[in-house]
Amino acid sequence: MTDINPATLAQQSHPVSSAASALIGDPSRFGRVAEDGTVYVKTHDGEKAVGSYPGKTAEEALSYFVRKFEVLASEVALTAARISSGAMVPQDAYEAVKKLRQQVQELNGVGDLAALAASVDQLEPLIEGGREAYEAKKAAEAAAKAARREQIITEKEKIVAEAESLALSENWKATGDRLKALLEEWKAAPRLDKKTDAAFWKRFSASRNKFDKRRRTHFAQLEATASKVADAKGALVLEAEKLATSTEWLATARRYKTLMDQWKAAGRGKKNEDAKLWARFKAAQDQFFAAKNADLEKREVSMVANLAKREELITKIEALIPFTDVKAAKSSFRELMRTWDKIGITQREKRAALEARISVVEEAIKAADADMARKTDPGAKARAAEVVAQLTESIENYTKTAAKAEAAGNSKKAQEARESADARKVWLVEAERHLAEFQ
Repeated sequence: MTDINPATLAQQSHPVSSAASALIGDPSRFGRVAEDGTVYVKTHDGEKAVGSYPGKTAEEALSYFVRKFEVLASEVALTAARISSGAMVPQDAYEAVKKLRQQVQELNGVGDLAALAASVDQLEPLIEGGREAYEAKKAAEAAAKAARREQIITEKEKIVAEAESLALSENWKATGDRLKALLEEWKAAPRLDKKTDAAFWKRFSASRNKFDKRRRTHFAQLEATASKVADAKGALVLEAEKLATSTEWLATARRYKTLMDQWKAAGRGKKNEDAKLWARFKAAQDQFFAAKNADLEKREVSMVANLAKREELITKIEALIPFTDVKAAKSSFRELMRTWDKIGITQREKRAALEARISVVEEAIKAADADMARKTDPGAKARAAEVVAQLTESIENYTKTAAKAEAAGNSKKAQEARESADARKVWLVEAERHLAEFQ
């Protein structure tokens, strides 16, 4: 009989083959095949029939039952290795030994059954040693698990903290891309317990939702603004295109300047839409100013001649001053101005200077005419006489009031009345001078 130590079995690198070698050796030592094909195993109590393998040679039949023995012997060795390494919970180890003991008793195989049973009996003493290994392994696993958990918490806290720091960002493109990358990092990160993961995810999700809501609001506002800008600029373009063929050069040029100011004030819309509208606006504007410039070039020659005519005529207009006959001066001025108006266009800045000189003559005639009309107006003379009479009467009344107040001993009232009378005396002098002009 061969003695088998479970610890020795546990150290074998190839349990199946090594267990078979230790327990079997020469199969004929532990079993034989009878002439009728029955296979027997040798035990302390004599031979025991384990079965037969019809249709096979004696060697094949014996090998078959040897392999059954080998499988169980291998399982014993593996169980010993797991117990020794601490891979098995002690409770599970006792259950495994109990099961192996039952299997050895019921085994129909060829090998050293006694040695195999003894090796199973030697497993239980290993369990206590395995318990220490098991507990040490569990403690190490728990420590590693705790360390790993802290590492995962740190990683997820970093992801969540960055997401929270980006929630108020207005760098929409870069921040959106970064939050997507953080989401992928979150998905790739190992899971924690449900409660901890849920708390982290709540913070992470809230930050993403906050940013997404702000981004959607921002672009919705941009879209609404862009729509308003497009409508406003579209209206400006339509008006600019209508003005493109206008020949009212000055008024239209001013209107184009106003349209340009309104264009700038409208703000920016979508880039492509803005570019299309601007191209139409500029084309209309260019068309108008090109026509205006072409017309100006044609008129440049005639303006030089017209300027000479105006300069010649302005000397005749200025020669009207001084004058003694207002009516004759007015008649001559009107005639000369009719001739002035018939002259064609002149350069604006030069014509303005000439018209300023005309204004001097015109104002002199108007002033003389008004003065003559005023001095010959009986109604105006009557109004001037009425003012003189009212002031004279008012002075007399204030003088009487002052005398009465003085007699009554009210010097303050007397003084106020005298001051009022003195003021009206000054006005009376001016009123009498004005009345004298009518005489």
